[in-house]
Amino acid sequence: MTVDRNSLQFDNTDGAADSCGTANLGEEPGTPPSQGSRIASAVLSPAVQLWLRSQVQQVDELKVKIEGSDRQIFSGAIPKVTAAARGAVYKGLHLTEVAIKGCGIRINLGQALKGKPLRLLESVPVTGVLRLSQADLNASLKAPLLADALSEFLLPMLPLTDREQSLKLQNSQIVIEAGLLTLSAAILRAGGTQIPLVLRTGLRIASGRELMFEAPEIEMDGELKSSDFNGFKIDFGPEVEIEELILSPGEIVCRGGIRVLP
Repeated sequence: MTVDRNSLQFDNTDGAADSCGTANLGEEPGTPPSQGSRIASAVLSPAVQLWLRSQVQQVDELKVKIEGSDRQIFSGAIPKVTAAARGAVYKGLHLTEVAIKGCGIRINLGQALKGKPLRLLESVPVTGVLRLSQADLNASLKAPLLADALSEFLLPMLPLTDREQSLKLQNSQIVIEAGLLTLSAAILRAGGTQIPLVLRTGLRIASGRELMFEAPEIEMDGELKSSDFNGFKIDFGPEVEIEELILSPGEIVCRGGIRVLP
């Protein structure tokens, strides 16, 4: 994978043939090739773009390109779809840039042309690359996916009298360095008192669906604690396949795939 602040590329690293080719953040999906489909450009691309916009809370820029012949698309088969987005917010997660690619897609085009909602007929494996800036990661800290993972990790460190309550963090900020994340926050305890907290940890792939904290250090209320939580995992579910994770100053880049279900 080539990493650049203006263009992120994903491809197969195992050398396997890829009939879909590659996609780039920053490429300009738009006009189909000369042998492409008029249906794709006139009907399907706008419909897919509208559907994608409906799946996110907001998006600053979204581009979609659909490839295939009229004959293929009329049958409900789409050989390839690529999409690139900037400034998308999905379930509270702020995604700086994302490029995705799906192949062998089957849809209910006949019904869609009659005014029915466009939908998938089969699950689709989608590959892609994501860039997450430090600013967008900090904006995502209130999203349930991140908030629940942090709560699960930090709750056992509190006194037993506080463990029955949900953990609340205030003034949370994350700094991204090469191979390292540093979280600064205040834990709000029962009665309104606050405990200053600093968590420093590496982050690496544990399995295709899991990321793992590596050698975490925790400073709580000014006291450095020896952590028994080395190897704590965040599970993204069985439909996710994480292939590469890069932490560099100010940003995270992740490459992998997800199976989109009908």
